Amino acid sequence: MILIIGLGNPGEKFNNTPHNIGFEVLDKFAIENNFPDFELQKKSEALISEGIFGEEKIILVKPQTFMNESGKSVKKILEKIKDQASDIIVIHDDIDLPQGKIKIVKGRGSAGHKGVESIIKNIGNENLVRVRVGVIPVSGKPKNPENFVLQKTETLDEIIQKAANALDLLVKEGLDGAMNEYNK
Repeated sequence: MILIIGLGNPGEKFNNTPHNIGFEVLDKFAIENNFPDFELQKKSEALISEGIFGEEKIILVKPQTFMNESGKSVKKILEKIKDQASDIIVIHDDIDLPQGKIKIVKGRGSAGHKGVESIIKNIGNENLVRVRVGVIPVSGKPKNPENFVLQKTETLDEIIQKAANALDLLVKEGLDGAMNEYNK
């Protein structure tokens, strides 16, 4: 079983913002692979969609805590499935990568991302795979990244598709194949 966690903030006001790219990539992946609609699991504080991809059971998770508390939701889900997850993948925005750049890493620190930091604090980072999705605009890193990642933008569709493709490859081909393709 693979647990795939998309990071974002709950509520429509955060849609189409760089910080919610994890949610939007999961939505794209779910649609393209015929997953059922996401449903709220109150005890886990998350929207969940479960499906089969190839021969692998996959649980897609969108924590409904705010970004900085994502780890609480992930911990509750892992307690519920009791170590059945062979892989845990987290998809999130990355203000240190150029817009559209995808980088896949395993077992590394949070690099200052508060949502990732919360997950590592709650479950550790051993075997934690991250799909980092670059959101720095062409004009360069903003002076106030905390505000930038919460501003609405219309330029995310292509990036979301690219990240959904990376996730697809990661699940089909495994970590090495996906890293060889995207970590260039």
